[in-house]
Parts: sequence; structure tokens; C-alpha cells
Amino acid sequence: MGVVRGRVTAYALLILVAVFTATGCQLSPDGSAGDSAEGAASGAAEGTAVGQRPATPRPTGYGTVFLSIDECSSFGITSFTEVPCTSERAAARVVARYDGRVTDGPSCPATTDFVLHISEQRPAADEDGDGAVPQGYACMRNLQAPHPGDPGGGGGPRTIVGDCVYSAGRGEVRETACDGKSEKKPEYRVTEAVGKRFNCPTSTALYVQLGGERPVGCAKPV
Repeated sequence: MGVVRGRVTAYALLILVAVFTATGCQLSPDGSAGDSAEGAASGAAEGTAVGQRPATPRPTGYGTVFLSIDECSSFGITSFTEVPCTSERAAARVVARYDGRVTDGPSCPATTDFVLHISEQRPAADEDGDGAVPQGYACMRNLQAPHPGDPGGGGGPRTIVGDCVYSAGRGEVRETACDGKSEKKPEYRVTEAVGKRFNCPTSTALYVQLGGERPVGCAKPV
């Protein structure tokens, strides 16, 4: 197979930062809070959805397949490009890679910092006749701190145990950093993940939908 090259179609960096540091949740009728359905901020259940298969395993290594697992990307203004992980331009590493849309596929690992959406590219011709890049998404982890996907980090595509949220009105809560240094101060911290609401401690003040095998987050006031 020849070298596959491509570029990620992405929002402007400032827009990406705004999305990934403000994960939204929606309160369900029973009082639980669910993640918003917007693209990369999705808190979909872990694992493979019914009828959904993960991406076919690909060869790895820089230049073999565009942004495959363990490859690295640089940060750009309107796009991200693949670079060797030893490059001074390398900013984040791919920790998981799936075909299709993020709303239809498996969730990224819990401590993913952000998600890159990769547009399908099928050039008519290239140097070796094999330059296709399927639609998919890459779960990225910054090579250096900060890590918004870490517990309490205030961002990332998923809400996990250790994260903090604040009330955003209309029955919604959004994630914010637990250290209080963000614009929005934390009001609740997710202390435990359980299967059902009744499994939460009696001191629980808010139920946050996390997805996965233990989809209910038990949150307490900070």
C-alpha cells in the first residue's frame, strides 16, 4: 500500500477550544443530566453500538495511514496535519481511531483531550493510485499539559468521574475545571459512576448521564 496523505477538515482552533472545554449536558425527565448531541462533545456509551463495528485495524507508522493510532498531529489555524511524533511541530497523539461519524461510533477513551473529525477524501489520482482517506474521527491526547480530558480538567469530549459541572440554565449543566480557575466556577463534582440512580449515595445532589456500562454519575456540591 502506498503512502496516504491528507488533511483534517476542522474548525478554527479557537472554535475547537470552545467546544472541547465546555461539554454540555442536558437534564433528562427523571432528573439525570445527559450530554448534548453535538459532534465531538458527545458522551455516547462506551464500546461498540449495536450494529456498529469499529474501524478495521490499519497498519501504523507515520505516512502509512493518515492519523492512525499512535501517530501525531500539529495544531493549525484552520486544519491539522499529520507530522512525525519526534517533530517539534507535534502537539497531540492519536489514542483511538474509528471510521464513520462520532455520533454513530464508539466513544473515545475517557481521558481524550479532543476529537478530530476526518473528512472522506478520494483523490482521482496520486503518485501511487492509493490516496483514499475514509470518513472517521481520531481521539487525541495532548503531548504536553494541559490535559482538559483528565478528571477535573474542565474539558474533553466526555464527562467522567472527577469532573466538575455548573448550572447553565434550562435544566442544563456544563463541565468546568474543578480548580476554580475557569470563567465558570464549579458547583458539583461527579464522585461516582453507577448503573442506576438508586445506586448513588444518599448525599447525591445531581445525577449526570455519563454513558457506558455505568451511565449515571453521582454528583455532590463542591
